[in-house]
Amino acid sequence: MYDKSDPRASLAATKPGNMLSQTGLVASEQAGYFYETAPQIDDATGKTWLYRGHNFLVAYTLATAGSTFARSAQPDEYCVLLPKAGAEIEWNGETTVIPGCSIAFVPPGDSKVTLRDGGELVRLFTTRNEDLAEACANARGYDIPRSHIPAFEAWPEPKDGWAVRSYSLDVAPEAGRFGRIFRCTTLMVNVLDPFDGPRDPSKMSPHHHDDFEQGSLALSGQFTHYLRWSWTSDMADWQEDKALEMGAPSMLVIPPPVIHTTRATGSGANLLVDIFSPPREDFSAKAGWVLNASDYPMPG
Repeated sequence: MYDKSDPRASLAATKPGNMLSQTGLVASEQAGYFYETAPQIDDATGKTWLYRGHNFLVAYTLATAGSTFARSAQPDEYCVLLPKAGAEIEWNGETTVIPGCSIAFVPPGDSKVTLRDGGELVRLFTTRNEDLAEACANARGYDIPRSHIPAFEAWPEPKDGWAVRSYSLDVAPEAGRFGRIFRCTTLMVNVLDPFDGPRDPSKMSPHHHDDFEQGSLALSGQFTHYLRWSWTSDMADWQEDKALEMGAPSMLVIPPPVIHTTRATGSGANLLVDIFSPPREDFSAKAGWVLNASDYPMPG
């Protein structure tokens, strides 16, 4: 259920009750409060928090100046999000300079990300990267498989071949478009337009997803995430409603088919990034929503 001012109100409605005939769907949210927990990596490169979903994981780093983050024999494409600091990305013998306020996608293989001046670095991977998935703070949260989430399948390769691709986040809001959405073969990332001050409580957007998780990464501000578990015929699936108050940086993974909505509550700029893996077909089908759609074809 979306407020009429929400661009997602134009999406095709989910068929009511199509998940409620199934049972055994109960899964708790995964909530990582980076600002009040120790990082998984604390060394000369800086402090890095690792947190995962079923198909994706986030590596959030406060990097020291000159730090380099290398991946060897990387199995698939990954994302580099640079909210403020710039970086250099080395791949296939070439170095690409990426300015701050950008998002980039790095092909499989060997690569390096270097932050000459340090700063905030967000990297997003699939959980096919088993070394990173096992290092996540909530690695054991997925020992029981999510049987109602389909097996991960990557989307088609970019039509012009593999390359480091980067895009500016300096994109003005546009009526009818939802956030700032970019996709690659493995991920869809929506860097939402910041909420300046608290969100209007009369214009919330409770909804659910049938068979994929949503990661919500808070980069600044304060948020309250509201979660409601639908009743199935099996009471083992029932849970009490939750309202999770989370500051930044933090990561919330919302399981399907939990009904959810989020309210920005901070007095300043509240910045949230939504993460999906693989990319969403419904968002991709909306003309103009995916800002780099011309570089990455849809399946079929």
